[in-house]
Amino acid sequence: MTVPADGLPAHVTIYEVGPRDGLQNEQAIVPVEVKAEFVRRLVAAGLPVVEATSFVHPRWVPQLADAAELMAELGEAGRHLPVLVPNERGLDRALELGLEHVAIFGSATETFASKNLNRTFDEQFAMFEPTVARAREAGMDVRAYVSMCFGDPWEGAVGIEQVVAAGTRLLDLGASQLSLGDTIGVATAGHVKALVAAFAAAGVGTDRLAMHFHDTYGQALANTYAALQEGITTFDASAGGLGGCPYARSATGNLATEDLVWMLTGLGIDHGVDLDAVVATSTWMAGHLGRPSPSAVVRALSGSAG
Repeated sequence: MTVPADGLPAHVTIYEVGPRDGLQNEQAIVPVEVKAEFVRRLVAAGLPVVEATSFVHPRWVPQLADAAELMAELGEAGRHLPVLVPNERGLDRALELGLEHVAIFGSATETFASKNLNRTFDEQFAMFEPTVARAREAGMDVRAYVSMCFGDPWEGAVGIEQVVAAGTRLLDLGASQLSLGDTIGVATAGHVKALVAAFAAAGVGTDRLAMHFHDTYGQALANTYAALQEGITTFDASAGGLGGCPYARSATGNLATEDLVWMLTGLGIDHGVDLDAVVATSTWMAGHLGRPSPSAVVRALSGSAG
């Protein structure tokens, strides 16, 4: 039953990260033709944005070593899908393929910047600056992720002002949207509201923010609802709840796309996604991965989803 709640957005954009953020954390290497079919199925299910892969060095994320091959397999349709580029070398590969959307991945903390980017907190912005500038000059859209926005496994709690400082610097480089990552899943609803309010005080409106929640402590949907109350309208999610973070061992799966869609549908919020099609896709992918989906909605509906 659909029962709308007052004060929530009428429409939400789901930014699907399963093919990239989901599969990068799998132990098994998924064949490129399976990845391509995964992307095609997600697009066909009505997901408006599907992040396809990452042009990261294969030594760091071997699961995505076939990025160029995947984009070639996707053909013309792949040009419109975003990819992660960690640096200028990754951008070069995206430019060679004529892609239109790229994303960069920064850190709100010193330790994670060192472990993930091999840079200090301040050095990461100098590294990203030419990447973003060249991408913008080439007519590309650039999204920025910032990780460890609510807690860091090495540093503990992360101050809200520190996250705002990192996020605004990424936006100032030229990113069109900033995705705030709860990388280890420790966020709570009040913290989410306070962070959105702090960005607003710094002049960053909700139209430039997205939320990226992990469900480590089962709080992803509660945090999503809190963000909706603050006017956030873009949420990252992963089909079947796939994913985590290869650099943060305490991170578990992303917010499942199906769980998000179920909640939004119940609230009467438009999202444009065919739930049954996504459930069927996640069930299909779970078969390739050899384990059941962690998504509660997939488990509830997969018996009839095929």
